[in-house]
Parts: sequence; structure tokens; C-alpha cells
Amino acid sequence: MTNGRQPFRWELPVHPEAEVAALAGALGLTLPAARVLWTREIRNAADAQRFLRPSLAELHDPFALADMAKAAARLARAVERREKILLYGDYDVDGTSSVVILVSALRLAGASVDFHVPHRMREGYGMRTEVVEQAAADGVGLIVSVDTGIRAGAVVAHASQLGIDVIVTDHHLPDGELPAALAVLNPNRLDCAYPSKNLCGAAVALKLAQALFVELGWEPARRERLLGSFLKLAAIATVADVVPLTGENRAIVKHGLEGLRDPRNIGLKALFEVAGLEPGAMPSARQVAFQIAPRINAAGRMDDARNVIELFLTADPGRAMELAQALDAMNKERQETQAEIVKTCEAVPVTGAEAGLVFSAPEWHAGVVGIVAGRLVERYARPVFVLSEDPETGEAKGSGRSPANFHLLEALESMPDLFVKFGGHRQAAGLTMKVQRIPEFRERFAAYAAAVLSEADRIPVLDIDAEASLGEVDDQGAADLLSLAPFGAANQPPLLALRGLDLVLTPEVKNGKHLFLKVRQDGVMRQIKGWNMAEHAAGLRAGDRIDAAVLVEEDAWSRARGGPGWGLILKDLRPSGG
Repeated sequence: MTNGRQPFRWELPVHPEAEVAALAGALGLTLPAARVLWTREIRNAADAQRFLRPSLAELHDPFALADMAKAAARLARAVERREKILLYGDYDVDGTSSVVILVSALRLAGASVDFHVPHRMREGYGMRTEVVEQAAADGVGLIVSVDTGIRAGAVVAHASQLGIDVIVTDHHLPDGELPAALAVLNPNRLDCAYPSKNLCGAAVALKLAQALFVELGWEPARRERLLGSFLKLAAIATVADVVPLTGENRAIVKHGLEGLRDPRNIGLKALFEVAGLEPGAMPSARQVAFQIAPRINAAGRMDDARNVIELFLTADPGRAMELAQALDAMNKERQETQAEIVKTCEAVPVTGAEAGLVFSAPEWHAGVVGIVAGRLVERYARPVFVLSEDPETGEAKGSGRSPANFHLLEALESMPDLFVKFGGHRQAAGLTMKVQRIPEFRERFAAYAAAVLSEADRIPVLDIDAEASLGEVDDQGAADLLSLAPFGAANQPPLLALRGLDLVLTPEVKNGKHLFLKVRQDGVMRQIKGWNMAEHAAGLRAGDRIDAAVLVEEDAWSRARGGPGWGLILKDLRPSGG
């Protein structure tokens, strides 16, 4: 039995130093950043310039999405006729951002628009028949789903029977058959030639807003101003939904984050204040992922996601601050609840032979099980589902996460008889099932994972971007590495291998969990911080020689106190030469 962290296997790249030096010279970058670009197969100056300075010209024509012409025309007709429009969203960052983008766009156009966001605990994920029936009773003529709907064929068909047109906007992987909607906007449709397949739901909603403005005949200058405004929320959603930050997504996030230096939306301002972001500074993708997105998500996880939409739509600064503080409090509650479930799961014996893991218990908070699954994937380096059982209904709902080398949705599709419903992506999925079938799911999921993943696949890998000397990671070297941002999926923060470091002092442990190392190499000294890595201190003494895998991260706390504004963050260490 083992419940400890798996040791990492380091994968170290080999760089042609002459070519890397030439790339560095052409770009005016220091060598560590040029090595990282080379590892990421950005190997000529033109490609590197496009990567470093993504342009809004990289945003594709919204009408390149299949069905966009039909969708924009129908939406414009609803606007002109003042038909009642209902937006049907989702309760996460992507879903609520999608709703806010389209509500704002439609209200600017003078539309009669309302929205529905399901309550996670009472309604669960996806479109429901009773909501459509209420919409018909209220005289709604058009429903636009956002970040949902691609697998809601029966609900869409029911809406049509009630005389309601439906436009589906989504990015999740479709079933074999698309819903019979008036239009289905999803870059992952097999018959859709849209160049970027990895848009989040809010980006698809943004595309619909862009197309609507064209259909309404608005002037290009006005459309450009509105695009800049909507890019801010689209950037937050793109980071939060962990889609690849390449191509069009990189341009959306880069320009959206720049716009967030000075957010005009009073709800965003209030949220930034309670999250402790530095006024006037451009937030990083990491700050969005760890300080902004969790607070937005907290509403849908712990209470009602409508609070988020109200936050971003209210014109009352006092109400905005009240809502932002409520989100902050809910996020703290979410953290405590999550930590308790993680601790319980980690107490369950896990053997090395179990290739896929399913954890389950009555009444775990359904709003945090996805985050818990993600934490357990980090610990065990294998796919994980965490389920919350409801004794009253006899059903369990849960979420799964997986390493990059395992396709969760394909795993679920291999055993659909087990589930009431399911859906998702390669590395994130959700399901509902009968409680009595959990043991069978646990067995079949582990067997499927064992057939797909070899023992070597279950060893966590550190993909090192570049080796560097301690002296190369100075203020300029750090600045150049940070210039490769925004960081996220498909463009992770650069991971450096610093080899042959001498420990100047015996490692210090703070608060019982954080590790601080003072290291030296060729006369250069630096500090390396290891958050929650106190276990690595055992056996280390001053004078030991180690290799360290580190990230270079911005350090706003240090910068505000006159420090360098960056730091070295430990990901792993081992004896030198190991």
C-alpha cells in the first residue's frame, strides 16, 4: 500500500546551443527564454514574434463557425421584433461569463432578454425540460444556450414542439448526432471548418455577439470598442476553463488581460479589490486562475451562480462590493470543504496496481468534487473520479480529472450503461449514476485505465523546458522568461532544471509546511521557495549538492516592498546527479 506522492521522472531536453544563441540574438532575449521557445518548437524569429506579441488580427471571422449566419440572422430578427429571448447558461466561470457577454450585447442592441443558470445542487448540469416549459409559458420565442446544450437533444426537440427556436452555443464534445436546433455553434462539430477548435464557451458566445453586431449593421469602430470590452471576460473564462493558450486563445487572453489593468465594470473592480490584486497592474493568467476564477466559481459551487451575473451587471458600487465580499466568503468555505474531502480521500489505501481511482461517500459537497479530483490526480498521477452520494435520491453525482495521457470522456463512453448521464472533455468530465453501481464503476474504470496506461504512464513526469545556470536566472533572465506569458494549458510556465546547486544553509521549514532553500552556484546565491514541500527537508544539510526543478514566477509582494518582483518556486529536487 502507498499513499505518498509518486517520485517524478525528469525529462530533460537537449538544445543545439548555436541555433538557440542565434534565436536569442535575433529576438534580444537571454538564453533561458530562447531555450524554452526552442523546446516548444518556436524556432525562428517570425514565429517567435507572433508568439510574443499576438495580434487581434489572429481572431478568426465569426462567420467561419458552422451555422453562424443562421444564428446571427435569427438573433437579429428577435432583437428587431422585441421577441423574448432566454439565455440558458451554466454555473461555472465559463458559463456565467458567457451569459454576461450575451446579456450585455443583447441589451446594447435593445433586446428583451433574460437568463437562466441552473442551481448545481437542485438542478445539476445541463438543460432541463421544465425550464423550457416555463419559458414557453412566459412567451419566450428564442432560447440561446451558452456553454451547454450540445448533448441536450431531447430538451431542444421539446422546445421546438413548444414553438421555441433554439440556438445552441457550446464547445463541449458533441454526441454522434447534433441537437435539432435552428443553429448549433460549436467549433468541435465534425462538419465545422473553424480554424480554432479549442475555444471556451465564452469565446463562442463572444463570436455570436460579434456576428450579431455585423448583422445589425453597426459601424466597425463601434464593434471594435465592444470587442475590447468583451475580451476581458472572455479572457477570464478562457484561463478558467483550462483550454490551450495557443493561437486565437492566446490573443484573447493576452489582450483581455491587458484590458484588465483598468477594468471599467464595477463588479470586476470590486472582485479585484477583495482578491487583493494590485490596482493598475495587469493581472497574470495565474492570478486569474488562482485568485479571480475560484471566487467566481464559488457561487455556483456553494450557492447560486446568479450572484456572479448580478455582480457583473449591476450599476450599484455598493451592491457590487457586497456581492464580491459574499463570493470571497463562499470561496473560503469552499477551500475548507475541499480540504476535508481531500484529507478523507488520501486516507484511503491506494495500491500501485490501481490505474484508475474512484472515491465516493455520502453527502460530499458536489460543488467541490471536481477540484478534489484534480488534487488527487496531482498526487497519484492517474485518472480520478470523486462522487457525492445522495441517500434520498439513491444517485451519485461527481466529476473526474485525468493526466494528459488519458481521455476521460472516451473512458466513460466505453461503459455508458453505468450512467444516468455523463459528458465532458479529455481531462475533465462529469456524471450521474445510481449509488448501487459505484462498485462496478470502480472496477470497470480501473480495468479500462489499466488497459490504456502502462506502469510507466503512471509515473508522473516533469517535462523540463530548459537547463540553466543559477547566474542565468537574474533580473533580465527572469523578465524574459515571464515575457512568454500568458501561461496556462499548452503554454505552461517555463520549468527549469538548475543542476549542481550547493545548499548554503540547512533548509528552513516555515509554518510546518513550506520549504525555503538558500543555494549557491559559481558564486551566485538565490533563495528557492517550496510551497507545501516540507517533506523534502528530511535529510538535507548545509553543504549538500542538489538538482532543483523550478518555476520563475512573478512576486507582487516582493515588488511592492522594493524587491525583485520575481522568485524561484520549487517543483522538485533530488541529489545532484540523480
